[in-house]
Amino acid sequence: MVDFLSQFQHPKSADVSLQLADLTVLKCQKVVRVVPNKRIVCQALWQGNAVYAKLFFGLDAAKYATRDARGVQRLATANIDTPKLLAQTETQDKTTQVLIFEAIVPALTAEQLWPDLDQNQRQILAKNLVETIAKHHAAGLQQTDLYLKNFLVTDRRIYTLDGDGIKSLFNAHQKKHNLATLLSKFDVLDDDFMQENVEAYYAAMGEKFSLEYYAQVYFLAQKIRRQVASNYADKKVFRTCTDVETTITKNQFFAISKPLSLVHYPQTAAQLDALMQQGELLKAGNTCTVARTKIADKQVVIKRYNQKNCWHGLKQRLLKTRAAKSWANAHRLNLLNIATPQPLVLLEEKIGFFGKKSYFLSEFVDAPDMAEFFMDEKNNQLKQSVAYEVARLFYKLSALKMVHGDCKASNIKIKNGKPILLDLDSLYISKNSLKFDRQHVKDLKRLMQNWQHDAETTDLLKQGFKLGYGDDWEAVVALKQANIA
Repeated sequence: MVDFLSQFQHPKSADVSLQLADLTVLKCQKVVRVVPNKRIVCQALWQGNAVYAKLFFGLDAAKYATRDARGVQRLATANIDTPKLLAQTETQDKTTQVLIFEAIVPALTAEQLWPDLDQNQRQILAKNLVETIAKHHAAGLQQTDLYLKNFLVTDRRIYTLDGDGIKSLFNAHQKKHNLATLLSKFDVLDDDFMQENVEAYYAAMGEKFSLEYYAQVYFLAQKIRRQVASNYADKKVFRTCTDVETTITKNQFFAISKPLSLVHYPQTAAQLDALMQQGELLKAGNTCTVARTKIADKQVVIKRYNQKNCWHGLKQRLLKTRAAKSWANAHRLNLLNIATPQPLVLLEEKIGFFGKKSYFLSEFVDAPDMAEFFMDEKNNQLKQSVAYEVARLFYKLSALKMVHGDCKASNIKIKNGKPILLDLDSLYISKNSLKFDRQHVKDLKRLMQNWQHDAETTDLLKQGFKLGYGDDWEAVVALKQANIA
């Protein structure tokens, strides 16, 4: 049964009983977190009580279990809320180390809560999390695995999870970096409240607030956010990890998002070409062919990036393909809470010496694009709301220094009153502020060109952008240069 659990690749229901060393039985009911072939977290029953259990596999299982238990004990000794460790044991066959924790119910992780909170609620939660970090620091501790999923939230308390990430705090630089890391996990739009959060940290630490320190934390948080997004999107999703499974051969690179099944998805160029021929052709361009089809009861879009000639193929062989850029950017936007169709599959297949055929598969979003929405929608209040949401999308791109590069109305769909960004193969993050400002203005101008003969929609969008960009001086300058403000 332990061997069976160790093969889990993603959360799922389970009905597995494990005999422990003390002859008690741990009945796993649901796998809630997975580090493949290393560790899983189970919702379980033990001695008649609801619990959560961490199961550690592999050669270093004892080391990691001991380190996790030690971190939990350090939190408890410092009177920092964390689920009580009820037992540290192993399975009867000695193949698996087991930590059993009390179940805190009802509760959700901060990561689960965050998307459904309004701005005021997010600010309250952010402040509470910052004050929790201040408690860590006051006790000489730091959570080095600072993700929102590692904080459990109830009506009255925030519990720190993952004792393995609890380490000693030695100096002021570590405090600053740890605080900035937490703040970088919040949405970039919530940076408007970062000063309030830093002030809350100072108050919880019993120290005097400093604008200089706040500025240092602010810029460090931006740097960490960019680094984390780049490491994830440009490196991690190109190898097997928690979110992606990859298969690499001499002539092919294949990546699929978990928990999709390899059984259902084509894994060769020939199979994808056949599916495209059977599906609905959406675009037949010189460099890109797009088709909509169905795979495993899911409507998907297949983009095939075509090779124009040998020189174009050689360039594709040497540089990152447009399909790979789309794959990376889709994962980047997901991480940064920007809506885009879910990335499904990336396939790159070598063609002799001179190039690659590359394919990017994403979910099909059944919704009108911006042009269709503003042309067909009769509810003026809804149109005003969508104009504001589009403005907030571009303001967020501005804050993240992201350039889209092809802001046609067809590349933004509107679903449930929110914009969804498509066509990501030209999107990039600018490292040059002056260059970014020019490119952002260019993106804005290209967007507004879609309605150059539609005064009513142009006015709606201008009003939305004025509200959406607020009082941010640099952003307002960009609006003026784009003739929007």
